[in-house]
Amino acid sequence: MPEERHPPLVDPSAPRPEGVDESAWLDVIHKMDEVYSQLIADEVALEEKNAALEQSQRFIFGLLASMSDVLVACNRAGEIEETNAALCALVGQPEAALRGRPVQALLADAAAQARLDALVAQVSAERRAASAEIELHDAAGQRVPVDFNCSLRRDAAGRALGHVFVGRPMGEIKRAYHQLRETHEALKRTQQQLLHSEKMASLGRLVAGVAHELNNPISFVLGNVEALRRYNDRLQQYLAAVQAAPLPAGVQAQRERLRIDALLADLPSLIEGMSEGARRTAEIVNGLRRFSVVDREERVRVALADVIERAIHWVRKGTAPAFEIDWAPPAAPVEVMGSAGQLLQVVMNLIQNAADACADRPSPRLAITLTAQGGEAHIAFADNGGGIAPEHLSRVFDPFFTTKPVGKGTGLGLSISYGIVEQHGGTLAVESTPGQGTCFTVTLPLAAR
Repeated sequence: MPEERHPPLVDPSAPRPEGVDESAWLDVIHKMDEVYSQLIADEVALEEKNAALEQSQRFIFGLLASMSDVLVACNRAGEIEETNAALCALVGQPEAALRGRPVQALLADAAAQARLDALVAQVSAERRAASAEIELHDAAGQRVPVDFNCSLRRDAAGRALGHVFVGRPMGEIKRAYHQLRETHEALKRTQQQLLHSEKMASLGRLVAGVAHELNNPISFVLGNVEALRRYNDRLQQYLAAVQAAPLPAGVQAQRERLRIDALLADLPSLIEGMSEGARRTAEIVNGLRRFSVVDREERVRVALADVIERAIHWVRKGTAPAFEIDWAPPAAPVEVMGSAGQLLQVVMNLIQNAADACADRPSPRLAITLTAQGGEAHIAFADNGGGIAPEHLSRVFDPFFTTKPVGKGTGLGLSISYGIVEQHGGTLAVESTPGQGTCFTVTLPLAAR
């Protein structure tokens, strides 16, 4: 800054006091000029410091205004000295109306007052910050829990001037926590689905090879059994004609010794048993092919209510005639694009599994509900069986895994059903509480109208 020129405080040409020589008078004038120059310099420095202070104040006020957390600064008597826009918006009062009021005027009740007093006493005693949840009255007069952090206000010498409260309404914290938890759960479900899909894809490739290798020998066995049945019919007719006439004694003895009559009587059941076993093996192979996504049928519009009613009919007619099933079709039709036969297989399998799970219950029951929401069809199968153990819940869709006794299940039903539902663009999920029952939910995309 250029040096400011100023007129001298004393005119050198002015008459000097009596008894003062000229050199002394000049010294006085020079000293007074120096003092005046220093005053000017001090004034400039003061203005610069005031400008810096104003800038700092604007910066601090900007920070307070932009804070999303509420802030209350009180003196030692508990009177409000400073607030911010967040608190004013929360309580619905301007800053001018809050200054000078006791902080207790913001509290919801005596219990909040007691918690605030305890918090202030703790901070004053321990000389460090502490937190507590304290309820305020918001602009609408509603109770709002706020998570307050309290700390001491000190001057430059370290003396306590009061307290500062900084807090956030618990509603925001709970919403943020809820969103975080939902995101975390969705991420876990997605990760599990990815792992399961990859596992199913690997198993599908393995099973496709196994099914292909088994298909040829099973077809060979089935063809030979049918031929053997025809041969047996012809042999039976021939031997009946031969035995109609009296046989020589030696032939008759051989007939009795070899038990030809019992053998001929047993042959039809043996052939039928072989045929049944081959057919069941062929069904398992067909299921494996469906599971491995080798077999794809043409997709048509399928009414799910009709599929469920047919499945209930066949399960009751077959293995569970006394199984109580609560089912009421929805008023509006619910249709999906898919294979009616494959979806029937899924529903029958889930109903049969529920019947098996409830077999030891006094009143076995299954509730089936069909709903349509958000472009998806949801079929829930909730039984009152014994439930699934937590350690087994993540494996119920694995091929060949079963909790049924030996001979009661192959462990392929749920894995095949899972594959069929996945082929239809849907999901098959399970929830279970041991001792209370299990609920399987099939979700499928609705057919376009």
